[in-house]
Formats: sequence, structure tokens, C-alpha cells
Amino acid sequence: MAGKPLIVQSDLTLLLEVNDPAFETVRDSILPFAELVKSPEHVHTYRISRVSLWNASTSGITAERILTTLRTYSRYPIPMHVQTFIVEETGKYGRLILEKRRGKVVLRGDKDLLHEIGQLPEIKRLVPKTTSDGFALKESLRGEIKRILIKFGYPVKDLAGYVGGGSLPVKLRQANHDSQGILLRSYQEEAVRSFLAGGDEGGSGVIVLPCGSGKTVVGLAVMAALQRNTLILAPNVAAVHQWKREIAEKCEVPPDSVGEYTSDCKEIKPITITTYQMLTYTKNGSFPHFKILNKGKWGLIIYDEVHLLPAPVFRLTADLQSTRRLGLTATLVREDGAETEVFSMIGPKKYDVPWKQLERQGWIAETACYEIGVPFDGPTRVRYLSSPDRQKYRVAAENPMKLHVIRSLLRLHEKDRVLIIGQYVEQLKQTAKELNAPLITGQTSSRKREALYAQFRNGTLSVLVVSKVANIAIDLPDANVAIQISGAFGSRQEEAQRLGRLLRPNSDGGRSKFYTLVTKETCEQERALHRQLFLIEQGYEYKLMNAEEMLQ
Repeated sequence: MAGKPLIVQSDLTLLLEVNDPAFETVRDSILPFAELVKSPEHVHTYRISRVSLWNASTSGITAERILTTLRTYSRYPIPMHVQTFIVEETGKYGRLILEKRRGKVVLRGDKDLLHEIGQLPEIKRLVPKTTSDGFALKESLRGEIKRILIKFGYPVKDLAGYVGGGSLPVKLRQANHDSQGILLRSYQEEAVRSFLAGGDEGGSGVIVLPCGSGKTVVGLAVMAALQRNTLILAPNVAAVHQWKREIAEKCEVPPDSVGEYTSDCKEIKPITITTYQMLTYTKNGSFPHFKILNKGKWGLIIYDEVHLLPAPVFRLTADLQSTRRLGLTATLVREDGAETEVFSMIGPKKYDVPWKQLERQGWIAETACYEIGVPFDGPTRVRYLSSPDRQKYRVAAENPMKLHVIRSLLRLHEKDRVLIIGQYVEQLKQTAKELNAPLITGQTSSRKREALYAQFRNGTLSVLVVSKVANIAIDLPDANVAIQISGAFGSRQEEAQRLGRLLRPNSDGGRSKFYTLVTKETCEQERALHRQLFLIEQGYEYKLMNAEEMLQ
């Protein structure tokens, strides 16, 4: 039925027909409250979840609006159970509120709900007494209460406010003909406004923007708006150095106010940049670096690549609820299902924009995605079939026939800047050796990595082989071709990050190409379908290619 391509099922899944003329309109309408879970050729499957509805609710999307969208495009009546779930879950955010009253933190809500959660053993342990206003808490329990309640399905609206932190004059350099300053793009300005909006409610949450669209600039703009001491948490040392460069180029700050806290250099300055690894380092059961960093008078904490937060950082963040928290990421997808932890500890999603929208506006490069099916040679197929199930994926991923396809692609792209990305170090070593190309892995020193990245940027190198260390936080604006030869099982976030290496607009305005090499008729091909989900949700299409045709 044209114009009615949606089927809403009682298990909270939505089936959307791809070939219907209204497909793109409906997809864009349901993305704010549903997540893509399967994408075969003809029918895509989405799922409505608690977290997707809570995030929609914090963005001002009501149950009535969601139900109107579903009724408009659904071929059949919406099951009553689904309608009830949508109304109940969107209505949960705001029923429990943390706020300051007479200098104390109070959890308030309607009496029936407070009575219900008051029976939970974890709450009884932490909050032995209640008042007429609700539950009076110690400030230090603010995060722990939120962690407990969200596990039981009660998202807390936190209006208890934030400490000011140390004052720091930060100003964005204005772009002109002889400076490297910045002029905020419209969506970056909107992201900053969204993060800061709402008085006490503003100032904690996650900004979701594609790789290459300037997430770091959004972080700098928030720093300039708040004018407070800032702690920046990054995924690795390369990202620390990148933040330092961006601050030096794009901000005016007092001299000697930016410090690096890593294994090589331990400085505490008004703006301090460290890694998640430093924060979670343990000794005798404690977190010594966290204790040192937590003494800083921070008015803002920035979590770069927030989708990668290790579990200990969630626990430590529970102690930091009185400080404004900004999460930056290209995707909130987490394969461990910890989206609720991000929601409760960092904050709700404050701003999101479809990747294809920024591509149409010219802010990120147009990118074509290809999946190339590669056959086995005879002996490797026998080894795959005879391997235990747990080893089959790696045998398929390391298929030696992929090297022939890589050579063919390099001939096709001999004038381009090519990244060859993979999961398994031995496979990458062999590939780099056969191609006589430099290799970057986790064992490569920071100095050598940055030297190779610099050679790639200036054109001295046109081909670079990289492991998963290059998935995130590297700035290679001239890379316009990526060849993915193996990946982390079915990781959607890794797929998005790897494509993100190509999204900075190319100097010639040309299209980028993202190739994924997958061994045909194996479990690797099955897992590739899951890896691609997030990007398909954003509007990308994977064109299928046959390796045999390329090798003729």
C-alpha cells in the first residue's frame, strides 16, 4: 500500500518497506525514537526501546507526536500494548526530579512513585529518611541514586545545578585571512545552544555529530561560553595532542593554561587533557590519577568519543554529578548495551543531526560505500569448514585472497590517499610487507605515528596501513579512500568510526570511497550486515561488488 510502508508489531519492532516512495520520509520521521536493527534488501527492521523514548522525550518529542507519526504511516492498527509502552516511557522522564532545596539535594516526585522506589533495598540503604519534600540526599550520592533508579526504569531529571568551577577567560579566535580561527557553522551553534539550554537542566548531555563535522569545535565553543576550568577526557594520547593543537589554533587563553596529564607528562592546568586509561588506572584498589584530577576546580568535563567510555569511567563519573558534563560522539551505539549508563551519568542526547543532511549541505564529504565479496582459495576454504565455530570468523577475516583485491583497488586509486584498515595485526603486517607500505599499530610509538600521519597529510605517503588505533581521533583530512579488510565482529560503532576517516571534505570536492572486503558465504558476511546498520540508518547504501570480476 503506497504511502503506508510501516508495520508496527507488538514486540516493539517496526517493519519499513524500502521500495515504497515514502521510505525516506518515514525513515527520517521514526529515527528520533527508534533504532535500526536489521536491513535486508526489501524490509528494514527498527526497534523502539526505553532509552530511545527517553531521549526523544528530553528533546521535546511527545508520545502524541510519536503515535501520530506511527498512525500516519502504519498499514495496520498499532497494537494497544505498543501505544501504552510509548505513553508510559515518554512520560517517565520528569516524574522524578533532583533539585536543591535549602542547600540540600532532594529527590522529589509524586507520592505513589516515591513510595514505590522507597521500597527498593538499594534506596533504603542510601536514603534511610524521607521528608515532606521527598528523599533528602547527600550531595555525594547524587550520581549513585541516578544509577540505581535508571536500572529499575526510572530516569531522573537532574535540576540540582552545578558548581561554578574556577573562572578562565576563553575566547574563540575569529577567522580571517591571516589566522586559523573559526567561524561556527549553523549546526555547531545550534548544538552549543542545545547543550546550554534549560537553566539548571542545561549543561549536561551528549552532542552527536558525524566524524569530520567539527565535534571538537563544539567542545571549544562550549568552553568559551562557560569560561570555566575544563577537564578533557580523550581516548588516547594522539587525541590528547590533537586537542592541544586545536586549542592553540582556535582559542585565545591565558599563557601556560593548557596542560597534558599522560604517562609522559603530568600537568594540572586550568585546561587539562588526559586519557580514559589514566583515569581508570588502579593501584591497591584505588584510582590514584582520578583522585589527583578530581582536586581540580573544574566547571566543565568533556568526554571525547563518549561511546567508548570504559565501565570504570561510569562509576567515577557518578562522583562528578555537580560538574557540567559534555559528551561528544559520532554515534551513541554501544555494543555492550550501556546506553542507559551514558544517559544517567553523562546526560541525555542534547543534539543530533543526520549524516546525510550535512553531506547534502557540503559540510562533510559525499561517500560511496561498497561491499566486495571475496572467495576463498581451496585450502583456506577447507581450513574454514574444519575450524571450530569460535575460530571461523578470524579465518574468514584473514582470507589471503583479500590481498589480490587490495592490489586491484590500489591500481584503481593510484592518485588517491588510501587507508587500509584492519583488526588483526599479523594480517596487517603481511599486507604492509606485500605492499611495501608503512604500518601503524598499538605498538607504534606516538612519535612515529604522528610522523607517519604528517607524511600522509602532506602527500609524501599515499598508502597507510593502520590497525584499530586509527578508528578514532586521528585527523587525516586528505584521506579519500578506505579499504577495510577486517573488523571487530559486528561492531556498528567501529564501522561508523572507520567511515568517519573519510568525511572531511576533499580538497578537490570529489567523492570518497569506503570499501569493505568480506569473505563470501561465511560468518564474516553475516556479521558485516550488522556492522553496516548504523550507517544504513543514516542513509548510506552499500553497493555489492564481486571480487572475481575485479581480478579478471
